[in-house]
Amino acid sequence: MMRQYELVERVSRYNPNTDEALLNKAYVYAMQKHGSQTRASGDPYFSHPLEVAAILTDMKLDDATIAVALLHDTIEDTDATRAEIDKMFGEEIGKLVEGLTKIKRLDLESRKAKQAENFRKLLLAIADDVRVLLVKLADRLHNMRTLHHMPEHKRGRIAEETMEIYAPLAGRMGMQEVREELEDIAFETLYPEAFQTISERLEQLRAKNQSLIADIETDLTQRLAARGITATVTGREKRPYSIFRKMQQKSLGFEQLSDIYGFRIILSTVEACYRVLGVIHTAWPCVPGRFKDYISTPKQNDYRSIHTTVVGPKRQRVELQIRTQAMHRINEAGIAAHALYKDGVTGGRDISQLSTDSRAYGWLRSTIDMLSQGDTPEEFLEHTKLELFHDQVFCFTPKGRLIALPKGATPIDFAYAVHTDVGNTCVGCKINGHISSLVTELTNGDEVEIVRSQAQTPPPAWENIAVTGKARAAIRRATRASAKKQYGGLGKHILERAFERCEKPFVEAELEPYLAHFNCETTTDLLVGVGRGEISASDVLKSLYPELSSNGQAERAVETLPAGSASEGWFEVDKGASVKFKIPEDGQHTDHSIPIRGLSGSLPVRFAPNGGAVPGDRIVGILSPGVGITIYPIQSPDLKEFDDQPDRWLDVRWDIDPDDPDRFPAQIRILAVNEPGTLATITKVISDCSGNIDNLKMIRKASDFHEMLVDLEVWDLKHLNRILNQLRSKPSVSQAVRVNG
Repeated sequence: MMRQYELVERVSRYNPNTDEALLNKAYVYAMQKHGSQTRASGDPYFSHPLEVAAILTDMKLDDATIAVALLHDTIEDTDATRAEIDKMFGEEIGKLVEGLTKIKRLDLESRKAKQAENFRKLLLAIADDVRVLLVKLADRLHNMRTLHHMPEHKRGRIAEETMEIYAPLAGRMGMQEVREELEDIAFETLYPEAFQTISERLEQLRAKNQSLIADIETDLTQRLAARGITATVTGREKRPYSIFRKMQQKSLGFEQLSDIYGFRIILSTVEACYRVLGVIHTAWPCVPGRFKDYISTPKQNDYRSIHTTVVGPKRQRVELQIRTQAMHRINEAGIAAHALYKDGVTGGRDISQLSTDSRAYGWLRSTIDMLSQGDTPEEFLEHTKLELFHDQVFCFTPKGRLIALPKGATPIDFAYAVHTDVGNTCVGCKINGHISSLVTELTNGDEVEIVRSQAQTPPPAWENIAVTGKARAAIRRATRASAKKQYGGLGKHILERAFERCEKPFVEAELEPYLAHFNCETTTDLLVGVGRGEISASDVLKSLYPELSSNGQAERAVETLPAGSASEGWFEVDKGASVKFKIPEDGQHTDHSIPIRGLSGSLPVRFAPNGGAVPGDRIVGILSPGVGITIYPIQSPDLKEFDDQPDRWLDVRWDIDPDDPDRFPAQIRILAVNEPGTLATITKVISDCSGNIDNLKMIRKASDFHEMLVDLEVWDLKHLNRILNQLRSKPSVSQAVRVNG
């Protein structure tokens, strides 16, 4: 276990002005508080915060962060308090320790909601000070290094959450060394056989090519020196998990991997990087498609380097990474390499300035900003995981603005990356000047122009197409807002007509005193509840006008009439019931009916399954909780299910625009002779009559006939009848009937 003076010496090596008194006091305080506590390995518990502090000294972090590492478990695991730490070490350190204490472990054994909420807490704590993340990653790294001491049933859970959350998060913060070590330990724990196999193959390859790395290092150094370029050349193998991931993603065998060996050429200036690139491509042929310039277009985690793959000595493919010393430091340590911590300064500069200096922290802040957009913790976790795991492509707006997106992103993701309003009003796109589909997968260097319309709202299906968390969250919010608007409009329609039937005035403001009764915060919420079928219109009426009896109100709302008045347009729901509902005649309707104009109107409307409904049918609406209105023709046998639920029946009428007719769903059953050409005859009849086949299913087959179920889209009842008549006139068709007719 590292001693007190050794810790101070480690910090003093990179920070001569270190506050020795602070580090000594934190060391002694933490050791006393943890006392005789032990870890699963049997070691004193204090060895853990000490090792976490040692990891952070390797990152050359400031005194306050090292002190926090020593103290990070004291509030949670000992009798220490925030007030006591504030008094002894100052509010800055106290706040950081408390922030770490609030972050409970991400428990994958619990329900997803708990995992998601804990991840939200983690990122919110990071939002206050990024040093919380650095200590948390160092804490997880030491726990992974000692994972073999844990009971076997816990190792898988810890390794899984490391692979899902902490390793990708370290990668997005540019901390590649931490990420690679976390991944390899988790990989060995989760897939021990695969880890062992890859390790053995690497060992065999290493024995076979003992001199290869040294030969290439020497060759490169000499070639560059001959051109007057001073460089440090180092070679290394790919890590086991990196190899495994590439084999999985590209379905390759170990022998097919072409870049197991990689070399880094580290120089002093950016100009030298491009000079070296010229020397290498002159000496060895480059592999097409394997060149990437992350110096001119850095990754979002601040990674900068030139990558190229060449066919080197012994016809071996070799990956080369060319970078400056400053780039290398940031590429390996990421956000921890930032000068904010190198100078030991915590009060001289605002932590928020890191957002402007670091692209990685800028990504983190934008991710955290999603917390304020109303997403549930589960959605937030899902979206953030998507962005953590994806590689990137770089695209441009027509004005040259660079947009970084996950691999596999579409123009929909691009539009939302530019601005949420651009995404919500997107109707099309041009990629490199050509009109393209919105589902096109973008590639590096694409110039994307978004075509917009203010009348557009994003379809819910876009959520399954988008790959970025921002796009998915925005589409989901827009869908919710649109649905809320539709259900609110439907609820207002229902209440207006219910009030009119009772001869009472409907004033939306008069609903406000009764909001608490219906557990609503606003009148809009109440209207949405009515529209969704979660709040009964009769209950709202009764709340405002208690003098209306429940029976009297119901009778007025549905306009009950005596039996025997069917000639006036009333139909009986149930022979044993006294409730009857009015059916508007063609061209004549009461003022209380709700107009229906297809599926694209402003109301949440769908048509009945097993037959649908078409203009010309007498129709009724059934209010389905959480769905909206389902339209049934009155002859539909499915209506019997709602005989005892009169509050769900709505008086509806067709509202057809003759200048812009919609098609409506209908279903027909056809009994046809089993002979060649019959199906062609049926489809030709429907096509000639301008009908549209949405689906066709053989429901019964025999040696002499076939029975088919055909889903059609037609303009109205006359159109449907014309198709049926034409079908019946064909010799090969024995029967053609409407399913619910």
